[in-house]
Amino acid sequence: MSTPATVRPARADDAPHMAHVNVRCWQQTYRGLMPDAVLDDPALLTARNRFWTAALSDERYRDNRIAVAERDGRLVGIAMSGPPLDTTPTWTRQLYVLYVYASDHGTGTGPALLNAVLDPHEPAALWVADPNPRAQAFYRKHGFAPDGAGQIEDGVREIRMLRRPAGPEPHPGST
Repeated sequence: MSTPATVRPARADDAPHMAHVNVRCWQQTYRGLMPDAVLDDPALLTARNRFWTAALSDERYRDNRIAVAERDGRLVGIAMSGPPLDTTPTWTRQLYVLYVYASDHGTGTGPALLNAVLDPHEPAALWVADPNPRAQAFYRKHGFAPDGAGQIEDGVREIRMLRRPAGPEPHPGST
């Protein structure tokens, strides 16, 4: 790597570049888990660009935190968290997106993006493809654990992982 990635809040003009990262990471990560027809659909980039444009400009996403990782003037990763979608969650934030180019795995870019959109002390949830051992190990390393919930989203089996930060340490001598 030439220089470390810089993580910053996403801007409206990042949307087309975020769409490219999103689609390329899907192709790198979900090949074999998701139909090739979906991953190679020429309309996918346009659809993801519309999504990111809305996420960065539409009022309904105002409570989301969106960050990008940039190296040498080029985006190499994206992340987004927001309010939980579940009706009775036991967590305060949900990680919706965290993608880093495979060439940037192991560089610290993923943890930096995660910390940019999730406070390490807030309870959080996410859905991750299963099988996806690399991603699941990454999330375990950052305090997440499977809670037993599963779903099929866009034809991909996913498991839910939760992070419940430990409470304050008990004061010595107290019970």
